Amino acid sequence: MPSNKLRILLDATLAEFALLSSAMHMAWVRAVAGRLESRYQYSVGIVYNTFPAPKGFSDGSTSAKLDAPAQAVLDARAAHPDATLAELYDPDLMPTDLRKAHRDLDRAVDRLYRSRPTFKSESERLQHLFGLYEQMTGTLRP
Repeated sequence: MPSNKLRILLDATLAEFALLSSAMHMAWVRAVAGRLESRYQYSVGIVYNTFPAPKGFSDGSTSAKLDAPAQAVLDARAAHPDATLAELYDPDLMPTDLRKAHRDLDRAVDRLYRSRPTFKSESERLQHLFGLYEQMTGTLRP
C-alpha cells in the first residue's frame, strides 16, 4: 500500500534513471537525506531539487551520453528474472554483469561532471557536488 512517502518520476528518461542510479547521486543522498533508523528519507525538496545535475543535463545536450549505460543496467537486471532487487543488489551476491553495468554507468556520469578520471572517493564526489551546489545557489564568494 503506497503512502505519502512514495515518489515517482513520470515518463522518466534513461538518462534520468542513470543519474538517479549513479554513485554520484547516491553520495548526495547519503549526505543530505534524512533517515529513519538506517533507511533514507528521500525528499523532493531537500534531495532531488538540490542535486546539482551536470552541465547540459536539463537541456538534453549531455544526457544522451547516459542512455546506453542506463539500458545496460536494465538489461543486466532483466537477465536475472528470478532475482529480487534485494538479491540483485546484495554486495556479496550481485551478478557480475550488473556490477559491471553499474561501474560503466558511474564512469559515464562522472565524465559529465569533469574530464578527469573517475572520482576516487565519496568525499571527493561530495566536495565536487557541494562546490557545484554553492555555484548553483549563488552562495560561493569570490
